[in-house]
Amino acid sequence: MTNTMCLVGTIVIICLVELIVSRDVHDHYEHSLRRGGHRGFHQEQHHQYNNINHNSKHSSNSNYHHQTYCGRQVKFYEKSPHHTKRTGHHHQPRVETIAMKHKRHYGSQHQRANGSSSSSSSSTTTTIHHYPPLDWTLDASADGHHQTLVALQDDDPSLATAGLKPPKHGISVWPVKREAVVEGDLILGGLMMVHSREDSVTCGPIMPQGGIQALETMLYTLDKINEQGLVPNVTIGAHILDDCDKDTYGLEMAVDFIKGSISNIDDINDYDNCSKGHKKKIISGVVGAASSVTSIQVANLLRLFKIPQVSFFSTSPELSNKQRFEYFSRTIPSDHYQVKAIVDIVQKLGWSYISIIYEESNYGIKAFEELDDLLSKHSICIAVKEKLVKDSGVADTIAYDNIVLKLLTKPRAKGVIIFGSDQEVAEVMKAVRRQNVTGVFSWIGSDGWSARNLVSDGNEAEVEGTLSVQPQANPVLGFEDYFLNLTVINNKRNPWFVEFWENNFQCKYPNSPYTPYNKDYKQVCSTTEKLAKGDLDFEDQLQFVSDAVMAFGYAFKNMHQELCRGKPGLCDAMNPTKGSELLKYLRKADFIGLSGDRFNFDVNGDGPARYNIIHFKQVAPERYKWIKVGEYYQGELRLNMQDIQFRTKDSMPPESVCSRPCERGQAKKYVEGEGCCWHCFNCTQYQIRSPNDETHCVNCPRGTLPDVYHEECQQIPESYLRPESFLAIGAMTFSSFGILITFFVIGVFLKHNDTPIVRASGRELSYVLLSGILLCFGVTYTLVIKPNDIVCGVQRFWSGFSFTVVYAALLTKTNRIARIFNASTKSAKRPSFISPHSQLVICGILVSFQILINAVWMIVSPAHAMHYYPTREDNLLVCNSYTDASYMIAFFYPIFLIVICTVYAVLTRKTPEAFNESKYIGFTMYTTCVIWLAFIPLYFGTANNVQLRIFTMSMTISLSATVTLVCLFSPKLYIILIRPERNIRQSMMPIRYSTINKTTGSAQSSVMAAVIVTAATCNENEKVIKSTSNENIPAAY
Repeated sequence: MTNTMCLVGTIVIICLVELIVSRDVHDHYEHSLRRGGHRGFHQEQHHQYNNINHNSKHSSNSNYHHQTYCGRQVKFYEKSPHHTKRTGHHHQPRVETIAMKHKRHYGSQHQRANGSSSSSSSSTTTTIHHYPPLDWTLDASADGHHQTLVALQDDDPSLATAGLKPPKHGISVWPVKREAVVEGDLILGGLMMVHSREDSVTCGPIMPQGGIQALETMLYTLDKINEQGLVPNVTIGAHILDDCDKDTYGLEMAVDFIKGSISNIDDINDYDNCSKGHKKKIISGVVGAASSVTSIQVANLLRLFKIPQVSFFSTSPELSNKQRFEYFSRTIPSDHYQVKAIVDIVQKLGWSYISIIYEESNYGIKAFEELDDLLSKHSICIAVKEKLVKDSGVADTIAYDNIVLKLLTKPRAKGVIIFGSDQEVAEVMKAVRRQNVTGVFSWIGSDGWSARNLVSDGNEAEVEGTLSVQPQANPVLGFEDYFLNLTVINNKRNPWFVEFWENNFQCKYPNSPYTPYNKDYKQVCSTTEKLAKGDLDFEDQLQFVSDAVMAFGYAFKNMHQELCRGKPGLCDAMNPTKGSELLKYLRKADFIGLSGDRFNFDVNGDGPARYNIIHFKQVAPERYKWIKVGEYYQGELRLNMQDIQFRTKDSMPPESVCSRPCERGQAKKYVEGEGCCWHCFNCTQYQIRSPNDETHCVNCPRGTLPDVYHEECQQIPESYLRPESFLAIGAMTFSSFGILITFFVIGVFLKHNDTPIVRASGRELSYVLLSGILLCFGVTYTLVIKPNDIVCGVQRFWSGFSFTVVYAALLTKTNRIARIFNASTKSAKRPSFISPHSQLVICGILVSFQILINAVWMIVSPAHAMHYYPTREDNLLVCNSYTDASYMIAFFYPIFLIVICTVYAVLTRKTPEAFNESKYIGFTMYTTCVIWLAFIPLYFGTANNVQLRIFTMSMTISLSATVTLVCLFSPKLYIILIRPERNIRQSMMPIRYSTINKTTGSAQSSVMAAVIVTAATCNENEKVIKSTSNENIPAAY
């Protein structure tokens, strides 16, 4: 049921198309009658084609006459003015319409019948339609009355001998539908652009390259296929029509291809009784059309009847959509690849600012859309984008002048891409010459107009330098010789060949019908002219036409092998062929064509993406030529720049940029509304151009500086106190000397460990004190090592801990002395915790506070190495405590101990001479305070110089240790080493406590006795006998 409805709907569509066509012709004819009557009508005939004939047997007073047509007499009526007057214009158009509607078919059937009868013995018959088969005309009777004559005749050269000469201005309706028919068992339709487009009439002049040569290539390839017997005992024929490079006219012509598919319904079965016995053959497939616009229209029609179509020049990417164009294939690659090749050429030339002119058709619009997308991905800007009207005649010259003027508004865009057809581009080149801007622009052309004489002839200077992309094609072997040997006489199967002949030799062929393009030829062809290679330009892409025919040939072959099992002739499975089945074999076709290249369709039914890059250059004075300068294959562009010459003696490509690239490190400020126009500006001292945004400058991170070009930030070398530096060597030398002295003192003390002076000085605390001094000297080595997390932790703990050990021991000593003398003034009881063991415990408790502080600090703020940037040009590798005052936490507790020791030193300054070690402790504290008071401003003042800061800290710690070592241990070393005779108990207590008056003894005197036994003295060199007012103490010791 569905199929029946589709069939009925299709029949209705065809009837409507035919009705519209017939009505258009009728309206055109009626309008001519209204415009100028008899005289005006004859003037209108100058734009029509068939010859005008008057029947010599027709009498002036008869209103009809008989003429043999399709083997029978057909009556045609004449209408006089008075009859028309009575009935209006109703009946006359009906007669005219019938004549116009049926003239093509009557002639076609008549000639087919003649051809069939004359060639019945041949399996392949050629039907010749050399001239238009039908004519109709108007003439005036002798008495001046207007008469309408509907006449039909065979336009045959024999008419000349019969005395029926065409009138001087006898040009009938243009165009007249013609067809080249090659009989065969399987028929291929052909839709060729034999004529070019024209605005004033439906079809323009003959197209020698893309039209006649393409048609002859199809016929030549069919000859080769049939000669080879590609399909056993099956001949392949053709039914070729002209679409005049117009989509609407091409669609009208394509209706013929589907008539056989709808039960041989004919467009004139209401009137043509002679055609009822004729059965139209089904078109198995269609070769064409050339134009993408026409192919889209035709593909939509053929898809309804499942007729495969193979185009040879249609390149629109839209046709690759198999959901819409399931039965469409092509031997030429899609413009999708052509666009890629063009963009690669633009990049190769270094262009970033170009203009685009594109045809206002599917071919141009789809290409522009892909160009726009691809160019933007490669940061190439479009300065001007202009549309070309598809039919060149529709636009006035002012339209093309305006396009050129628009290009001139962007003078920096020297490169122009043109996606269009030859006729439109030819008008653009003429406009370039009119505007006197020849040589200003450099063109990149699409395959629609490159290498076409229509564009370059007469416009050589304007086209010079053009680079174009053309699908790669090789010559069809043998075709050139075949074509050069053709003449009007031996090429009867091409009904348009006489027009080509006249166009090529610029003469009127004898007895040929008048056309709008041969009526002005004054020279008559001799018929002996010969086509010469030097006078012809062969179309470079004829391989695609041949491959399209060969693809059908191999599809028929494979289909025949599988369905007919190799049985010669057509089997029932292929009579007729099913379009859906044929399409499967067509897409799988794989063969070596007549050009010698292997061909097969890709997944989209497109030809392989192979392109030649051609260039139009001046090869000699006043001699220009298209030459190959590269190729594009499988996505790779290979371009020989040495062969490219954009202008005579100028091989350098023109510059097509809006703004020159900024210097290295400069940023861009874009001109408003322009994507490729900008101004350049420099970044500041510490900035680089943003790598992600060329319009902005960004600051370099801390620790880095811009390179000389302000393109990238470079790391500033790390700065820290290196062991090989002068300051580090000085600090380590001083510390090393202190360490040696300390070890020397320790050795002396160990050697004289049991001597009175060592015992009197408090051996245990002295060793603790010497250990602390040794640690202080050792801090320097941790400070000059390259910082890392471990080193930073060691520095933080060691520096504070070493001081704490020193001053905890000193505090314990001064506290012991102070407590002893304070107790002696109050009671005779011996103070507690003055034993050596107690003193060590007290010292250990004091040190433990520092350990606790460090532990908490490490937990709260772990030590780690870091980069510190006090200024933009510094990159200091330091421990995190150095960056602020937090490092003073390590010294806070030791400083507290120093202050307490100093206070005790002041309190014990008046002790007796024999107990004056407190004086040296006091001197040590005073000196230490001075050193640390000087260190604090130095530490914070050298924040920008880490080396000096660390050196200052190292020297401060070492000086403090040195002062302590010298002040406290040098007197003892003096006695031990230089005055050993004083290293006796009596020297420690010169007058024994026994001389003291026991009766007058008091608590104070007993405490003093204990002090004499246990106290240490700072100055053993002197023996001072003092007189005191205290009568309980002797005058001298």
